[in-house]
Amino acid sequence: MSAVQSRLVIRLFATFVWFTVLAGQFWRNLGGWWGFGAIAVIVVVGSIIGLSTQRTNARNRAAVNAAAPDDTPTDRDIARGHTYQAALAPPLNWRKFPKTITTFLLLATLSIAWSHYPGASALGITLQLITTLAALFLAVTLTWPELLRTLAGALRWVLALSLVFELFVAVVIQHAVLPFFVDYGTSDVPKAFYWSRGLVLTGGPIEGIVANRNLLGFVALLAIIVFTVQLCAHSVKRDAGVVWLALAVGMLLLTRSATVTVSLVAVVAALIFALWARRVHDQHRRPLYVVAAASVLAVGAALALFSSQLFGLLGRSDDLTGRFDIWSSVIRLALERPVFGWGWVSYWVPWVEPFNDLAVRKGVTYLQAHNAWLDVWLQLGIVGVVVFAALVGSTLWRAWFLAVDRPRLGVHDTEPFAVSALLPLLLLTALIAQSIAESRLLIESGWVILVVLAVVTKRQQHAPRPMP
Repeated sequence: MSAVQSRLVIRLFATFVWFTVLAGQFWRNLGGWWGFGAIAVIVVVGSIIGLSTQRTNARNRAAVNAAAPDDTPTDRDIARGHTYQAALAPPLNWRKFPKTITTFLLLATLSIAWSHYPGASALGITLQLITTLAALFLAVTLTWPELLRTLAGALRWVLALSLVFELFVAVVIQHAVLPFFVDYGTSDVPKAFYWSRGLVLTGGPIEGIVANRNLLGFVALLAIIVFTVQLCAHSVKRDAGVVWLALAVGMLLLTRSATVTVSLVAVVAALIFALWARRVHDQHRRPLYVVAAASVLAVGAALALFSSQLFGLLGRSDDLTGRFDIWSSVIRLALERPVFGWGWVSYWVPWVEPFNDLAVRKGVTYLQAHNAWLDVWLQLGIVGVVVFAALVGSTLWRAWFLAVDRPRLGVHDTEPFAVSALLPLLLLTALIAQSIAESRLLIESGWVILVVLAVVTKRQQHAPRPMP
C-alpha cells in the first residue's frame, strides 16, 4: 500500500474513532451493548494496528534520515504533502509523554487494592485504558491538520445524522422513540429514557442520535469551534463551511441546553482573552491576567448571589435540575473516604453499592455525579483530585501559551500567528466548563479530547516548526 493510500485509511479510521467516542450512545441504542462491544473491539484492534504502523514508520523515517541527512523536505513539500516523510505524523518521544496521564491511570489502577467494589473497578479501569488507547492512536498517528480534519468530519456526521433522525421521528414516526434492544415494559417511561421525543418541528429540545440534549448541544459547540477555526484558516471551502457552521449553531439552539450555553460563554471569554494576549507583548500581560482573575471572581460571586435568577434565565430550576441533590449525596459519600476514595469505576455501574441508589430522581438512576471533580474525589479521593487537576492544569497552561505566543523559528519572533493554535485552548475551555455540570470529561469523548490535547500540546513544546 502506498503512503498516500495508507494515510487515507488512517484518516478514515480516525474519523470512525472520533464518531464512536462522540456518539457512543448511538451504537448502544442501535445495537445494544453487544453491538457496542463489537464496535469497541474494532476500535481497539484498529488503534493497536495504527500505533504499531506508526512505530514502524518512525523507524523507517529514521533510517531514511540517516542514509540521506541532507534530503530534507521543503516547506512547499510539507504543505502539499508530496514526500513520504511529510505524510507521517511527528514521532512521539515517550520520555516527554505527559507524566500526569500516566500518574492518573496508575493511581486509578492501584485503587483496585482499596476499592469497595474491586470487580467494578477492574472493569472501569479496563474501559479507561481502552479509551486512552484510542486517544493515543489519534494523537500519535495523525498530524495536526489531520486531527482537525478527522474531528471535523466526525462532527459533521453526528450533526447530519442527528438532524435526519429527528426529522424522521417527527415526520414519519410521529411519536417518541425508545432505544432498540431495551424492554421498558408498559409502565410510564421517564422522559430521560427516550432516544428522541420528535420535537424538532416544534423548536425542541432535541436529543439527536446521542439521545441526550446536553450531549448533542456539546457536540454542536465543539463543531462551532472547529468549523470556525477551519473557516478562519481557509482550510475548507467558504460556502460549505458556512453551511456546516449554521447547522451547528441551529442544532445547539434546538437542544436548549443550559450547561452548553454556559460552556459557550466560557469559550467566548477564553477567545477574547487569547486575542487580547496576542496583541500584548508577553512581558506586559499582567493587566490581562488581573482582569481575567477578577472576571472569574465576579462570575463566581454572581452565581452565589443571583443563582435563582440566572438559572431562571437559562430555563433551569434553582437546583439545576436536581444536580444539587446529587452533589450533596456524592459529597456525603466522599467524606467517608476523603483521601483515596472508594475506588475508580469511571462511569458508575448500577449493580453495585453505593451507585445503585446514590442518585435517583423521578424514577431515573443517574450514573454520574454531574460534576467531574466531585466524581474524581468520590472515586480517588483528594489525591486523585490533585493528580487530575495537575493533568488538566498543565494541559491548559500549554494550550494557553500555544495560543497566545507568537511562533518562534529564530532569534526574532516575527512569524505570523496560526489560527489553529487557538483550537486546543478553546476545546479545553469547553471541556472544563462542561465538567462543572457533567462528568463527561472522564469518559468517552471528554477523556479522549483531554488526552489528545495533553499529548499534542506537550509535543508542540518541542516541535521544530510552529503549528500549521
